[in-house]
Parts: sequence; C-alpha cells; structure tokens
Amino acid sequence: MKSLNRKSTLAGITMLAVMLACNVPSSATEVPATPPPTELVTVVDTLTPPPSEIPIQHQVFPVDLPASRSGHAGDNDSSKTANQNKSNGGDRFTFEQFERPFNANTMDIYYPNLDIIDTFVYQDDTWLYGTIQVVDRSAASISPYRFAMQLDTEADGKGEFLVLASNPASTDWSVDGVQVFHDANSDVGNLSAMFTDENATDGNGFETLLFDSGKGDDPDVAWARVSPQDPNIVELAIKRSVLNNTLIYMVNMWAGHGTLDPAMFDYNDHFTHDQAGAADPAYPIFYPIKSVYEIDNSCRMAVGFQPTGNEAGLCPLVVPVAPGNPGCQLNDAVCAQMGPGYYFWAPTCECRYLG
Repeated sequence: MKSLNRKSTLAGITMLAVMLACNVPSSATEVPATPPPTELVTVVDTLTPPPSEIPIQHQVFPVDLPASRSGHAGDNDSSKTANQNKSNGGDRFTFEQFERPFNANTMDIYYPNLDIIDTFVYQDDTWLYGTIQVVDRSAASISPYRFAMQLDTEADGKGEFLVLASNPASTDWSVDGVQVFHDANSDVGNLSAMFTDENATDGNGFETLLFDSGKGDDPDVAWARVSPQDPNIVELAIKRSVLNNTLIYMVNMWAGHGTLDPAMFDYNDHFTHDQAGAADPAYPIFYPIKSVYEIDNSCRMAVGFQPTGNEAGLCPLVVPVAPGNPGCQLNDAVCAQMGPGYYFWAPTCECRYLG
C-alpha cells in the first residue's frame, strides 16, 4: 500500500514538473521584443493641416470712373528724343520735376513703361481715382515697376499720402500689390515744399504704412487695375474717408522701378543736384542722370479750389478768354514759357497742350 502511494506521489510530482517546464522558456526560446511606443504625435502632426489664413472679405469695391474728371495734367513724351539719350524737356531736379525714364549714367536704355504722357483725376462720393498713361506699359523690364499717386491734402506742396501699386495684371480691380503710406511726422518736403533743402537727408518720407494688399484696419482702402479701355493706362483708387473726405487737395502721379521709394520723398532733399544729375544736355554741368534714374512724375493738379498760381509744383494755368476778346495778352512766346508742348490757340485766346 505504501509502495503504491509513493508511486502515485512520484508520478504526480513528475507530471507537475513537466507542466511547469512547458511554461518556462528555455535558452533557445525567442522572447518577443516589446514593441516601441507609437509615434502618435508625429502621425497627428503629419495628418493635421496647418491653420490656413482667413481670406480677406471685401465689402466695398471701386466702380467705373465717373463721367466728369476733376483734374488733368499732361506730361512730356520722351520717346521722341530717346534715341538722342535725353528727355523731351520737363526735367528740373531742384523743383522736384522728373522726366527720367532712362537708365543711369549712359541713358542708352529708354523705358516706355515708365514714361508718363497723361494723367487724370476723378472722384465720386466714396472714391478718389487717379489714372496714369505711359507710352507702352507692355514693354519688358529687368525689374518690377510701380505706379503711384501722391496726395497733398493740405494744398501746401507737401504730400500727406502716397498710393503705391505694383504693375497690375488685370482689368479687374484688385488690392494685390497696393499700398498706402502716410507721412505722420510731416517731413516730406522738409522746410520748403518741392524745392531743394540742404542737410535734409535725415527725413524718412512716407514712413507709416496704413494699408498693404488688403491688410490694415480696412481691407478695402485702395485698389488698382489696368484700364479696360487702354492697356497703357493704370487706374488707382483710394477711399476718400482715408483722406478725411477732404474736398480740397493737390495730386500728382509717379512711375518708377525700385527707385520709386516712399522713404525718399522729396527726392531733391535726399540728393544734391550733382548726385542726381540731369536728363537734358542743356544742363551740361549735371547731365546725364546719375543717382535719381528710371523715374517720372507729373505736375500737380489742384482739385476743389482755384489756385493762385504760386502753389509748389502746380501745373501751368490755362485761363481761356472769350473769342474775339481784344484784350487777349497771350501769344506763341507766352505759351512757350509754360513748357514744351504748349502752343497759342488764337480762336479762344488760350494756351493749349499738344502732348
């Protein structure tokens, strides 16, 4: 009996040992490696798109130009003299009058896309519009070119606002590439508006950026487009509310390459005449153009008031006299003094601009 019990006990122990041995890994058994933690953060970062910029929601758009214009200023056409490496008149550095659609020093490259030949101003209840016509806007250029409208809202010869636009590509109004600058510290023009002031190079021009391609307090402040009627005309628009809805102002237009810099106004306060040069060989001491090049501007139009004729940069006044008026004091010589392109028109006794 005891022998049987021992055998049973021994068999039980042996079976238990075998069962335990089956659950204990031997040196030849591969132990599964612990899997690395899942890179959840990386996966989430890859699959989640970055936050997108909220599109600008425009509320007010410019419309077609009003039927009646508020101002007009022609400008010299230097395509007629470009083969002579000179401007067709109109370049007077000390008076902030530029006719320089040429490269520096040699003046052997003429830029018809910078040569302004005509400008207009229009306005309605909401918008102030400026148009700039150049000889040929489609001409290729080695650097981007810009168009600008300078606004003197105090009519004192010193600009307060500058609308600057990169060359637009469409006949649809767009804010792309359009900026509005303000001269908050009133140093544009320095001491004497539009006349050269010595030691004025520390001025920073139009230093305050109010609007940049739709970014600003109001996304609809300023726009630009190519004229639907003429591919050589660029149209600019700015809200009159930005200008405090002023009814009286002076305005002129600009075209230039990278040299058209808001910080450099007035240009004749940042350079000497020697540094800037001249575009007309009739001024041999200064000819040719040097530091101030590839730039053109128009004279200033007076809007909303009758100018005295003494305003800085003012376009020449044309005062018609009734036909047959025996008191007419104009003649060819008088009209020629108004600048190149002006001629005497006897039937109405006025100086007209040939363009």
